[in-house]
Amino acid sequence: MTTATRAEQARRLAERLAADEPLLVEMRRHLHAHPELSGRETATTAWIGQHLRDLGLAPQRLDSGTGLVCDIALGDVGRGTPTVALRADIDALAMPDEKDVGYRSQVDGVAHACGHDVHITAVLGAARLLAAEARTSEVAGTVRLVFEPAEETVPGGAVEVIREGWLDGVSAIFGLHCDPKVDVGSIGCRVGAITSAADQVEIRVSGPGGHTARPAQTVDLVDVLARLVTDLPPALDALAGHENAFLLVFGAVHTGDAANVIPSHGFLRGSLRTPDIELWRRAPELLERAVESVLEGSDAVWSLQHGRGVPPVINDERMTALLVEAVGEALSPDAVVATEQSYGGDSFAWYLERVPGTYARLGVHDPRSSSPRRDLHASTFDIDERAIGTGALVLATVALDALAALHH
Repeated sequence: MTTATRAEQARRLAERLAADEPLLVEMRRHLHAHPELSGRETATTAWIGQHLRDLGLAPQRLDSGTGLVCDIALGDVGRGTPTVALRADIDALAMPDEKDVGYRSQVDGVAHACGHDVHITAVLGAARLLAAEARTSEVAGTVRLVFEPAEETVPGGAVEVIREGWLDGVSAIFGLHCDPKVDVGSIGCRVGAITSAADQVEIRVSGPGGHTARPAQTVDLVDVLARLVTDLPPALDALAGHENAFLLVFGAVHTGDAANVIPSHGFLRGSLRTPDIELWRRAPELLERAVESVLEGSDAVWSLQHGRGVPPVINDERMTALLVEAVGEALSPDAVVATEQSYGGDSFAWYLERVPGTYARLGVHDPRSSSPRRDLHASTFDIDERAIGTGALVLATVALDALAALHH
């Protein structure tokens, strides 16, 4: 596309977005008030599907019954025209929503505290913009919308999307994730790894049990579990060859009930993360050796369950450059900000193992606010709702730009 064509495209998209923004805010608030857990997103899937059908599109539900995929044909689509994908995840977290707002969760113990409601609305907003461009678009190709279920589970709903063949024929994929560390109106971009590998770990221990008056006559499982919590992370790093090779953090420790009884069973559950994909591949063997070394001589019987999660999200250089250019067109060149690799994991990684693409961070913090920045998964997490339109505009622009670039 010429510079003039791009400028005209940006003007049309911005005008349409301005008309759509009140609706997008309303849509996001509906989703926020009606969250559903991973694999149970039945109402969410139906709601998304209806909005797509209202645009004259034909969404297809995934075989599991939740999540869907929908194509938008742009311009003179024919054999050999490219396909690019835009992805949103649709599930919520098992946690309370403790905000005092009219759109707080109406489902006890379930909340959109990771911003997936925003991701859905941004992709639907992009769909509205692209559908309006479809017949007159100077760019020919297909934009595939992927509404992925169960992202918060391991290994994530991306595996189902790929297994059903929805990435076949896709030449590029793009996604945005809310980031409360970034101000609204900005997009955090990074070439290479932007997230870390993330696995789940469970260690079970057992012994004969006994009386707390005579711990030397049995296996003190409370002490054993405490040693694992404190000594296992540095032991794992030592085997990897350097500090901070892994981030091993336990979120659950269970054993015993009585103050004067040494228990006979206990377990730990936690997450194992690493920014290094090669160390992730070696993690099962290293973790086994580390547990063995920490518990040597304890006489505890132990078992290890290592649930493989996701690799790091590794952004493609060319697709990141396309996104940076699109942000400049849709917002301004100053809207692009650098962002660091995080220890968070995301199933978007599975897409990027098969298709070049990029995953960016959508700024959602209101810089005018005096309230503290609430991190993802906080019970009072919320966003500056101007971010919804920003996300929709950037995704629509990068989809069109990528289709144009892939023709060459």
